[in-house]
Amino acid sequence: MMTRDEERLLRRAVELAGEARRAGNPPFGSLLAGPDGEVLAEERNTSLSDGDITAHPELKLARWAARELDPGTAAATTMYTSCQPCGMCTGAIERSGLGRVVFALSTEQLNSLKPPGAPGFPRVPQEGPGLFDEARAPVDGYY
Repeated sequence: MMTRDEERLLRRAVELAGEARRAGNPPFGSLLAGPDGEVLAEERNTSLSDGDITAHPELKLARWAARELDPGTAAATTMYTSCQPCGMCTGAIERSGLGRVVFALSTEQLNSLKPPGAPGFPRVPQEGPGLFDEARAPVDGYY
C-alpha cells in the first residue's frame, strides 16, 4: 500500500509526463527522491526535442545518480516514474545502484492504451556467442 507521500511523488511523475507531451515529446516523466521524500532531481522525456533516442527520464536520472550520489545515498533513493522503465532504463537503474522504483503504468497497461497497429520497434536479431576464448581475454579477471 502506497503512502500519501508516495502517491504525491508518483502524481508529480505523471505531471512531468504531461509536461513532456506538451513539449512535443513522448509522455514520460520521472523523479528521484531521497529517503525523506525530498525530490533530488526531476526529468522529462526529451527524445524528440533532443534528437536522442536514449533521452528517457529514467535513464537521465540513473546517469545523474551514478555521477552525483555516493553509493549509500543512491541505494536509499526511490525513483517515481510515470511508466514502468523499458529494458534500456532498467539496465541503467540497476547499474546506478538506486534503491527502488515505483511506477504508475505497467508496460502492459501502456501497450493497452496504444491503438491497434500503432508503430512499434522491430526486433533486431542477435547472433552469438562466438569467439569465446578471444572475447574472454579482455574480460577475464576484471570482476
